[in-house]
Amino acid sequence: MAGRFKTIRLDNYKPLREIVFQALREAIISGELKPGERLMEVQLAEEMGVSRTPVREAIRKLELEGLVVMVPRKGAYVAGLSMKDAADVFEVRQSLEGLAAALAAERITDEEIESLERVLLEINDAAEKNDINLIIQKDAEFHNILFKASRNDRLVQIINNLKEQIDRFRIQSFENPGRLKKLMEEHKKIVEAITERNVEKAKKLAEEHIEKVENNVMDILRKQMDIGDDN
Repeated sequence: MAGRFKTIRLDNYKPLREIVFQALREAIISGELKPGERLMEVQLAEEMGVSRTPVREAIRKLELEGLVVMVPRKGAYVAGLSMKDAADVFEVRQSLEGLAAALAAERITDEEIESLERVLLEINDAAEKNDINLIIQKDAEFHNILFKASRNDRLVQIINNLKEQIDRFRIQSFENPGRLKKLMEEHKKIVEAITERNVEKAKKLAEEHIEKVENNVMDILRKQMDIGDDN
C-alpha cells in the first residue's frame, strides 16, 4: 500500500476528514483499492500522514455510500462488485438515461449541443493518446451534460445518488479491447438524434448504449469470477 497517497494535500479550506474521505473514495472507484481489500486504519493513517480519527470517520462514511463493508470482528473491507449489484445499477440507469435523452431532445440548448460535440472530440483526442483516465472523466462529463439538459432536477438527483456505483462500473467497462471505439460511435448517434430533436430515437439509442455497457461489464465480472475460481 506504500506510496499510494503520497500526493494528498492538506487543504486549509476543507476538514481533514473530508480530504481523507475523498482520497479513499477515489482510490476505491479507480480500483487502486481493490474489491475485498482490507482497510487498515493504522497503515492508511501512516501513509496519509494523518491520525487514525479522520481515517476512521472516512471509512464510516464510505460504508454509508456502499463502498465499504464492515465485517464483525474482522474490520473494514472494500465492497465487492457482484453481478447482482451491476444488474441492479444498470437496470435503473438504463431507464434514467433513456428518459434523460428523451427530455434532452426536447429541451436541450444549442450551447449544450456544442458542449456534447466538444466532449466527443475530447474523448477522441484522449483515445488517440491512450489516456484512459481522461476518457473516463470525459465520458462522465458527456452523461452529466445530458442529464442537465433534461431540465429535470429530480432526475439529476436520483442519478447522483447512484454516482459512486456508476463510476466503479464505468471504469470496469473500458477493460474490454475494442469497447472504446464502439462507445464513441454510440455517443455520436445519441447526439445526432438529440440534435434532430428526435425524442423516441434519442431514448432508444441511450437505452441501447447502457445495455451494451452492461453486457460489457457483466462479461468482465464473469471473467473475474472464473479467475477467482481457478485460484
